Amino acid sequence: MNKKLIALAVAAASISSVANAAEVYSDETSSLAVGGRFEARALMSDNDAGDSKVTDKTRVRVNIAGKTDITDTVYATGFWEGEYTDGNEVNNRHLNAGIGGDFGQVRYGKTDGSLGMITDFTDIMSYHGNEAGGKIGAADRIGNNLAYVGSFDLGGDNLTVKANYVFNGDNELDNGTTYDVDGYSVGGIYAMDMGLAFGAGYGEQDNEDLDTEKNAFGAISYTYGDFYVAGLYQDSRNTEADKVRGYEFAAAYTYGKTVFVATYNYLEDADASSNEALADSIAIDATHYFNKNFRAYASYKFNNLSLSDAGAETRADTSDEFVLGARYDF
Repeated sequence: MNKKLIALAVAAASISSVANAAEVYSDETSSLAVGGRFEARALMSDNDAGDSKVTDKTRVRVNIAGKTDITDTVYATGFWEGEYTDGNEVNNRHLNAGIGGDFGQVRYGKTDGSLGMITDFTDIMSYHGNEAGGKIGAADRIGNNLAYVGSFDLGGDNLTVKANYVFNGDNELDNGTTYDVDGYSVGGIYAMDMGLAFGAGYGEQDNEDLDTEKNAFGAISYTYGDFYVAGLYQDSRNTEADKVRGYEFAAAYTYGKTVFVATYNYLEDADASSNEALADSIAIDATHYFNKNFRAYASYKFNNLSLSDAGAETRADTSDEFVLGARYDF
């Protein structure tokens, strides 16, 4: 469990993860792998009238990763990943190419920013969580993005650093929309061999419609045997409000092939005199791994918001949620 959950915080070191990809071509210098997932998800919640409803959140992702050796120590890569949900166009989650070596990796295109690896400390649930981990576009997955990541062994401990710059222009966000933005983000994780890890990051961006938006995150985690605990703190400006503060706490326990996770999220408008809560929830889930390719899970969110809170505009915004899911990775 140590390696599995710590890897969630350090997974961004590879910029794009292809955990179960199958190699479909290779020669002396090059290889091509295909991977992805089929994920059936049924979301049960209340609508604005207070009636129960079931929403189909099923999705499929496909990714293609290529790599070719340039020298003994330098290689080139290309990566694409698309996601499809019923009734929608394919969303390009990743679309990039770059070079790598002992120095790390440099990529350009639509790729991850630098703060995802910090929010990954607590964003470990199969469905819910991460309500206090909202990132600005330049710090999240976005197009027109030049990104660097490096991971360095420090005699048992590990240091991962990331930095990216988003050039001004029509930049595609993770949800498929585009807007003019330029900005940057930087982050780092120091993971100790004894199970303790620290992470911190900062992002800033300018766009046409808002003042300068800023994100600052700090995180800490500890793994002991089958137990994992982590905390995340956010301090942001001009994002959901003039000044936003939030935190998430996460705990996980592995029992055989089943992982149990619980999180608490709170996000507030720090400038509001009252009714400042933007998010306030407790979530629990259980995921059973039948093998490396197939898992099933159940996730429940206890929503603590009321209609008097800033984060709830409708009755549906205060509803609890229950999700059943099954995921096949290939």
